[in-house]
Amino acid sequence: MELDLAGAELRSVLNRLRRAQGQISGVIRMIEEGRDCEEVVTQLAAASRALDRAGFAIIATGLQQCLVDSDNGGQRGSDREQLRGRLEKLFLSLA
Repeated sequence: MELDLAGAELRSVLNRLRRAQGQISGVIRMIEEGRDCEEVVTQLAAASRALDRAGFAIIATGLQQCLVDSDNGGQRGSDREQLRGRLEKLFLSLA
């Protein structure tokens, strides 16, 4: 399944991933500096949420594209069922 992210969707996902990347770099730096455990865990939780949101945005876009393809008669029933199963598995991997 190929995912076609365009425009605002792509910018949103990339922004979330860049934010998570910065937060993870911050966590590494905090650990190296011996910062307070509570501060480190707070930053780690924020990075985790940013990654989860990026993943959910990607899955939501995939679902939206599947619905559009389905409305346009783009897939046969068995293909649609396989795709649904794969998307469900991806969604559950983030839950």
